[in-house]
Amino acid sequence: MSGTVPNRSVLTPVPPETGRPGTGDPDTVPWSTDPYANALRNGHGPLFLRRTDGWLLPLDVERWCKGADPADLSALRRCEGPVLDIGCGPGRLVTELAARGHRALGIDVSETAVDHTLRIGGSALRRSVFDPLPGEGRWGTVLLIDGNIGIGGDPHGLLLRTAELLAPGGLLIAETVSPDIDERVLVRLYDGRHAPDGAGGPDRTDAGDGHFPWARIGTPALLRYAQPNGWHPVDQWVADGRPFVALRRDRRVRTVSQSADTANSAAVISSQFPRKTSGESPLAGS
Repeated sequence: MSGTVPNRSVLTPVPPETGRPGTGDPDTVPWSTDPYANALRNGHGPLFLRRTDGWLLPLDVERWCKGADPADLSALRRCEGPVLDIGCGPGRLVTELAARGHRALGIDVSETAVDHTLRIGGSALRRSVFDPLPGEGRWGTVLLIDGNIGIGGDPHGLLLRTAELLAPGGLLIAETVSPDIDERVLVRLYDGRHAPDGAGGPDRTDAGDGHFPWARIGTPALLRYAQPNGWHPVDQWVADGRPFVALRRDRRVRTVSQSADTANSAAVISSQFPRKTSGESPLAGS
């Protein structure tokens, strides 16, 4: 997800108990709900992330549902080895990567997004990034595009999880925002049809009301999180007004999952790609 919005310095803090998202957790469920699914089916919005104070972040559904554009290609050209696209949406990036000869897998918590990706020829699984995933510790590149560095509202935790997924020396390519923003907010999906609380004022934040944690960070903020944890910037660029950063994981820093001596440590990622199926089906050889 991405969008161009005014910078705001007054933020709604995310409660510390929100934690990491996972299957069935409140902060992954909203992306499986009707506003998002309907927008993907229709190929357009309006669709927003609505903050609790009523501020709106427009989501660029039309761009997501088209083919990869020149800004996307500027990131895809830098990919190395097998690629994992976190929050793949309707699949434009994994489909383009496959056409370029990469082994590419998308993951998304939305069944509609996964179905669309499979329909246009990409490979995808319905998973949260914090679920067990194929090829952990062996991906050459991980993508966090369209604002997906904001997943879970915890950039530090997401970087730790990304490190578990990458091979030593692997590459993270993330799309950030401009200027130097570091926001932690509670948001909900909103299609513009009516005020989510039934009135014009701020949203309620009762349990089960659809709010979930999100983050927006600029490149300097991302580097502040990354560098103390074994990540090194290798590239920064702006394409069509969209800022990107590429980070490489220090080969000397190994996560628990990467250093464990497991029976399947020699398995190749290609053997874990799904056939043309969606949902929670077991992984099958390709």
